[in-house]
Amino acid sequence: MSKQARKVHNKLVRDKIPEYLENKGIKAEIRVLDSVEYDAALAAKQAEEFNEQRSAKTLSEAAEEFADELEVLRARIAFVGLSLEEIEEIRVKKYKERGGFTERILLIETYEG
Repeated sequence: MSKQARKVHNKLVRDKIPEYLENKGIKAEIRVLDSVEYDAALAAKQAEEFNEQRSAKTLSEAAEEFADELEVLRARIAFVGLSLEEIEEIRVKKYKERGGFTERILLIETYEG
């Protein structure tokens, strides 16, 4: 009798991963998360993707991880009931009022009075 390799993941995956695994002959145990679990899993996935992007060794790897980060962010935005268009509108408004982050400005301290 052959012993199957078992690997525990316990993490949110893309919607087509179960089908992908099945097509490769890999058995998988899955379940659909409730809203509270999904929110927590999205937050954990966002942190995971951020860390992977920060660890990328090449521009190509970084691009892949940025794409993953963006997909998770899109899911979180939709989960709370907003649209990407609404977020982009707010982003543009803030950019026009306060600028972006391209000039690398570090605010050390401020003084009032």
